[in-house]
Amino acid sequence: MRSPGWNFLAKINVARIMVEGIAVVFISFGSAAAHGQEPPPPPPQETAPPPPSTTEKTQKQKYSHGNDFLIIGTVFDVKGYAFPGVELKVRRSTEKKVRWDSYTNSRGEFAIRVPQGSDYELIVRHKGAADQTRELNANTGLSEARIVVRMEIGKDEKK
Repeated sequence: MRSPGWNFLAKINVARIMVEGIAVVFISFGSAAAHGQEPPPPPPQETAPPPPSTTEKTQKQKYSHGNDFLIIGTVFDVKGYAFPGVELKVRRSTEKKVRWDSYTNSRGEFAIRVPQGSDYELIVRHKGAADQTRELNANTGLSEARIVVRMEIGKDEKK
């Protein structure tokens, strides 16, 4: 006759054997899958394009901002406080078309980058204030101009 604990031990052994068997199946399947895979194909070899001719090099030169002229400034209102949201427009002195535009930030500051070698006009405008124009010379060899603008009440506005 068997003892009552024998049934319990037999069940534990059966469970252990099943778990070990499942583990063996997973391990062998994983290693077989890893060994059975083909190696990934080598990446395609890129052929270098032929070097561009000298005429193409001059046509495709990238523009560098290293030689730009930087217009930096601050705009103040009539009372001397920073004036945010003021519109700034820059054009070459020889042209009527505005090529660069920006607005002042929350501290009334602005920065606009333009190519060196020309004379420029900076137009500062805001509704209710008189427009102001500043002449800038970007031919001097300097790389920046610092400007402070104090807006004035417009002609139609009351003081």
